[in-house]
This record gives sequence, C-alpha cells and structure tokens, in this order.
Amino acid sequence: MELIIHRGTQEIGGSCVELKTNATRILIDFGLPLVSSQKDQPFDSKILERKSIKELKELGILPNIDGLYRNEKKEIDAILISHSHMDHYGLLRYVNPEIPIYMSEGAKELIEITNIFTPNKTGVLNIKIFTEAGRTKIGDFGITARLVDHSAFDARAFLIEAEGKRIFYSGDFRGHGRKRLLFKRIISNPPNRIDCLLMEGSMLGRTKQVYADEEAVQKGMEDVLRNKSNIAFLFASSQNIDRIVSAYKACRRTNSILVIDIYTAYILHRLSKITKHLPQFDWQSIRVKFFKYHADKLAGAGYEKFLYIFNNRKIEMPEIDVKKNNILMLLRDNSLFPKVVEHIHDIRDAIIIYSMWEGYLTDEFKNHCKNIGIEIKQIHTSGHATAEDLKAFAGALKPRMLIPIHTFYADKYEELFDNVKLLEDKEILEI
Repeated sequence: MELIIHRGTQEIGGSCVELKTNATRILIDFGLPLVSSQKDQPFDSKILERKSIKELKELGILPNIDGLYRNEKKEIDAILISHSHMDHYGLLRYVNPEIPIYMSEGAKELIEITNIFTPNKTGVLNIKIFTEAGRTKIGDFGITARLVDHSAFDARAFLIEAEGKRIFYSGDFRGHGRKRLLFKRIISNPPNRIDCLLMEGSMLGRTKQVYADEEAVQKGMEDVLRNKSNIAFLFASSQNIDRIVSAYKACRRTNSILVIDIYTAYILHRLSKITKHLPQFDWQSIRVKFFKYHADKLAGAGYEKFLYIFNNRKIEMPEIDVKKNNILMLLRDNSLFPKVVEHIHDIRDAIIIYSMWEGYLTDEFKNHCKNIGIEIKQIHTSGHATAEDLKAFAGALKPRMLIPIHTFYADKYEELFDNVKLLEDKEILEI
C-alpha cells in the first residue's frame, strides 16, 4: 500500500492524504489551506475566484492528483471527510461529482448549513454517511470511523485496513471537551497492531492553555455573568457546539438570557435530529435576534418557514438594551457587531467573552474596544489535543510508525514520541 500526504506534513490546514493499492485509491480529507504557500500569511480564499482547476493546480492550491477533478476521468474511488471544518473539506467543490464522499451525519448537516449561509459552497456532492457501528468497505479498503472529541460536531478518526496493514488517521481530536470520555475509551482500549499512525499536532508550539477544559470555560463564563454590570457578548463559532452548550449552561446557572442569531438557531435545530440534548431556540433562557443577512439567506434557500418558527422567540434591540445587564449575546467581530453596539445606550463596561483562538483577535479590534470602554476577556480552550494527551494517545496505540500531520512543528515529534517518520508533502511511502 502506498501513502502520500499531498498537503499537511508541515502545516495546519489543507489536509489531504492519499492511500493506494493496486486496485483502489482513496483520499482522506480535502481541505482549504489556512496559510499561504510561504506559510507566513493567512490564506486568502479570494484567490480561488474565477480560476480554473488547471490554474489552481499551477498555483499549488489544488494538489496534482490524477482522476480527482470535475474535468477528469474518475480514478479516485472515495474521499473520507473527518469533520466539517473548512481546512478538511473546503476544496470539495472541485471534485468529480461521481466520487462518493463519506462523512458523518453531523458533518453532512453542518456542510449543508454552511452552503446556505456563506459564499464557500461545495456544490452538489455524492455524500455517503458512515454507519454508527461496523466497517465500511471501499474496494480493497475497510474503514472504521470512530467518533472523537473535537470542537467540530460529530468528528471522526479512521481505522483503515488493506493488504494486511492497519493505518489510524487521528483527524483533529482532543481529550478535554464535553466528549472527553471518547478519548479515555480509546486510551483504555486502543486498536491494536497499528502499522502507521497519522497524528495531528496543532497544539505543539503553543503556550499552555489558561482554561484547561470545557468545564473551566463554562465556569469562566459564569463568573463573568455573575459579576458584570452591562451586557456581555460571546465571540464564538456557532458551529462549536460544545461552546454553545457551555454558554447555555452558564446562562441557566446565572439566570441570564442567551441571545443567539437565526444562523445559530438553525444549526441547533438541524442537529437536534442527531442528538436531543442540544439547546434549542424555544428553550428557557434562549432568545433569537434576527439579522437581515441571515434571514435573507435562509429564505433564499427555501427555508423561510423557519423565520416564522423562530419568530416566537424573537428579541429586538430595544428589549436587549433594557435587559442588557442580564444578557449574553452571541456575536463575532464582523459588520454586525458595530450595528448592535449602536443600539446599546452607554456601552461602557460591557464585556466581550472572546472564546476563539487568540490569533483571530487583531490589535485593531482590541484598540477599538478599549476606546469605547468594552473589556475583552479571553475564555477559551482549544479544539485540539495538548502535548500530554498526544503522548497518551500515541503511547496507547503503539504504532510501528508515527507520521506527523496537521502541524507546524513536525520536528518536535521526535522529541516527544517513538517511531517517528518525517515525510515531505507529495512524498510516496510504501507501507
């Protein structure tokens, strides 16, 4: 069996791995890059606009993989998507539509929702859903998809078997989220005889987390809500379901109101068919703020009935202003934030709970908040495994070979783990 990491040996984002036997070729993830080719600047997705597949290949944005793309004869038998973050699926729009794309039901729902609300659309995909138990057969390959703890809902790792070899692809994972039990299970009862472990290392090279786990994040939110004297804003991804749950629980325990937008309400509604335990728009302590952009997108996709449904819990800015001392409002540092702030009388001493990676927090925005009297409190825990959990994971699986992926610090692996094999992008490895 041959293994080729087309992108990911020296960077976070843009993950793409190929596995090949004499009769079958599959890809694992097909993500949008997060950094430029020089890796010193964020990737600008505008570069994709009005460019052909041939041009994007020449730029090195699309991997040069024969039989993968829309204008080519199909030679790839399947693509496995580990989870619904753009850096793992964001290039699927270029794929030959005949190629089956396997993912979890939660990933499918979130990708379809993203297609409604953002310009980064995948187009029509030939999606197949992994069953909750059992093994999926794709040509020579047997694939077992294992649910993992990650900031992406319904994320999966893969045990892949072919020609007597066993490969484990970790995908993105952690051991300190609301599904940490999944991490503990794999540590206590790991798959055996792993010939090759492809393991992410996103947290390597980063400073130690102030908030060790999701429970600590929830407590940090509770402390803010109990002691604040004005409105609090939560800056977090609406697709980080663990974080939305933390916010809801913090509001319930402090008798606060969680104000979400239509986009978030719709996400939670769609995912309720997978799990009934997620907060919903009509639960106590939740209200929905309508923004025109979200409403137009939902109606434009033919789902205007939800606008009538969500209207039962609608909250307008005058009510938010009156009740501001008792509100946690989900927002982002985008064009909506200044519009909301304009409607709050006396915004001084308001608080932003910044609950995302600090790399997104610009000096310009920090200075703007300081000038108008808003305090920023960073309350966040990573969606990725700490170095300690990576050690525990690798120690439990005991792979014959451990290959770094999804990391800027592949060189640190040899200091931390046994049996490390460093690869370069596009290098062919025989397993």
